Amino acid sequence: MKDSKWTWRSVSLISIVTTIVLMVGLVYAVKDIIYPVGEVTESSLPQQTAAPVTETVKLLKIVALGDSLTKGTGDNTGEGFVKRTVTGLSAKGVTVDFLGNMGINGLTTAGLLSKLNEDGVEYALRMSNVVLLSVGGNDLFKDSDILENNGAQQGNTTSSTSGQELTPESLLAALPEAAARLEKILDKISQINPNAQVYYMGLYNPFGDIPELLAPGNQTVTKWNNTAMDIINEHSNMTLVPTFDLFNRHLDKYLSTDHFHPNGDGYQRIGERFIQAVQ
Repeated sequence: MKDSKWTWRSVSLISIVTTIVLMVGLVYAVKDIIYPVGEVTESSLPQQTAAPVTETVKLLKIVALGDSLTKGTGDNTGEGFVKRTVTGLSAKGVTVDFLGNMGINGLTTAGLLSKLNEDGVEYALRMSNVVLLSVGGNDLFKDSDILENNGAQQGNTTSSTSGQELTPESLLAALPEAAARLEKILDKISQINPNAQVYYMGLYNPFGDIPELLAPGNQTVTKWNNTAMDIINEHSNMTLVPTFDLFNRHLDKYLSTDHFHPNGDGYQRIGERFIQAVQ
């Protein structure tokens, strides 16, 4: 009877001790989970301050296509909006590789559409990631005396070289076919280089200071710009850069002596718009 009593006491004591040990182990286990202490090795100690991670500077590879506005005709410095855009971006710290200016005086949408099939033009487009583009003015105003011989300055303000009066109807007559070609041009550029960002220059009205041509010119240019915007909105990588408001009521300050192309100050204003768009 006495042995049995001590046996039960021993069992109880062992149970208590075991319980205490388990509780202590549980406490340490929970502490290790909440406040883990990793193994400290020599490799885990800080060796030196890590250099800050810097963003990779994107290189803009710019090519320019289009008509006399792209070429910079009318600018006595020869820079035009293209060179001014490149220079302005560089001045703002943007890394620019200028691939070339392929602007051609008198180029129409039909002419540019044909040029896009040339190997040299295709190569330049494939190498670029930014395309500056101006075309369409020669299509809309090709029958104007102003383009041919400065007829407006000589008093012949409402007739074309063929004797046809410049009216909203006559000016707008060229728009449907020219707009269809512009759409093909933008599609073709996108096919050649789907990753390039295309910045198309909207048109302004160079005849806004000639009463007989104010309304026809404004209506034609507005219709063209709206049509171009509709086309461009179908491409996520394309932007229309507006210029109409830059020249409206300021033609005396921003047009060259030919009364059609911008002068240096006019091209500067256009360049600033392109810089804003590209950035």
